[in-house]
Amino acid sequence: MNTLIKDKITSDKILSKITASCDNEIYIVGGTVRDFLTGKESFDRDIIVTDEDAKDFALKIQPLFDAVFVPLDEVNKIYRLVLQDKVNYIDITNPLEGSLHKDLMRRDLTINAVAVNVRTCEIIDLCGGITDIHNRTINYINEHNFEDDPLRLLRVYRFQAALGFELTPETIHAVCKFVKLIHKPAVERIIHELILLFGGKYADKALLNMNKTWLLEEIFPVVKELKQVPPNTHHHLDLFHHSVETVRQIQLIYENSADKVKEHLERVDFGGATRLAHLKLAGFLHDIGKFSTWTIEEDTGRHRFIKHDDVGAKMSIPLLKKMNFSNKQIEYISSMIRNHIYPSQVMCAPEINDKIMMRYVRKMEDNSIDEIILAQADRLSARGEAVSDEMVENNISGLNRLLKFYLDVRDTLEPLPVLLDGNDVIKILNIKPSKQLGQIMNALHEAQLSGDITTKEQAEAFVKSFYQNLNG
Repeated sequence: MNTLIKDKITSDKILSKITASCDNEIYIVGGTVRDFLTGKESFDRDIIVTDEDAKDFALKIQPLFDAVFVPLDEVNKIYRLVLQDKVNYIDITNPLEGSLHKDLMRRDLTINAVAVNVRTCEIIDLCGGITDIHNRTINYINEHNFEDDPLRLLRVYRFQAALGFELTPETIHAVCKFVKLIHKPAVERIIHELILLFGGKYADKALLNMNKTWLLEEIFPVVKELKQVPPNTHHHLDLFHHSVETVRQIQLIYENSADKVKEHLERVDFGGATRLAHLKLAGFLHDIGKFSTWTIEEDTGRHRFIKHDDVGAKMSIPLLKKMNFSNKQIEYISSMIRNHIYPSQVMCAPEINDKIMMRYVRKMEDNSIDEIILAQADRLSARGEAVSDEMVENNISGLNRLLKFYLDVRDTLEPLPVLLDGNDVIKILNIKPSKQLGQIMNALHEAQLSGDITTKEQAEAFVKSFYQNLNG
């Protein structure tokens, strides 16, 4: 292990540049050490400097990399240097109470509490972190650390989602003991950890384990409703496990996708995290409207969930607002929920042509790929006795056709022109602003999406005809 760490440190250009330029006592710690030990490429260097103020040290080495200085936490003296490539960064802090040993023992997990002196390569491992890394195990250090900062309860599962490691029985017991404390941290900190969790390769595994300690229900009370909807002829899983399986399938589809699709899902367009992370969160919530729309037909025994997509989208908005998600995050997630059936409906039309697929693309725009993948994951997660392999294959094949169509046309797409605005329609029809005006504008937009209306003249004729039909 020592040789591996030494090789990693000496070959790391960023660390070498720092040690060559200053004589401070510096340790790498936490994720950097873990990445080095597991052979994973590391883009963040977590550094503890013991003999100089962290801010002064950060500002001293900033010119070495022409980096951007970002104060993350002035109270706890945590500072970040973002390098020019905007991929690599350095987090710098001082040890807790001036003691490296105290700092390590006050951390959340053993795998995050290993420090290495970057000059001597001396390893400081006070609680068996290296063994746990080697054994792919997540173990807590001291249960009082959960009391000091209950966010660490969620971090247990965030790291499981990222690494896929198993939890020790003692860690599970400690989470159960302090689970009610999860409401103490600021909601902004909670959603930050949640998005990191959903961005992890093993998010589905973490969700299932969170459920075993009741932590999941504490964060998402709607899970209690999901658990009440049993399997049926179209779903081989109960609704809760179907939702988690949808998360798993999204990850699998992503891993097996073409580079163009991966690049799209890896974009950070809102919330400081990838589209993939947000899509998996949407996948977990996509059926939250089913419990309140659930009926069972008396004659057939069939389970029905009429308009659950629309109901679920509306439910998600106050849920996410309460957790302080941003407007862009809420708009994306609620849109994914509202339209998760839509791509399959498009490809089940009696006649599928470019016009029908273009209408989908025009409506979903930049979210076209995301919604198709959610629809595929939903389909693959519902394999009840009434669902044949042929049905699944046809559905997935059709969605792949829609995906290919989008990828082929997206670079040529231009925004729909505004042929008539509300004021234009008011003048043409000599009407006042009203609910009817909204109906007319929506109908005109739908006609444009379908490609039926492409000129101003056609738009004027359309609104006149539509208005006449509305008024008999």
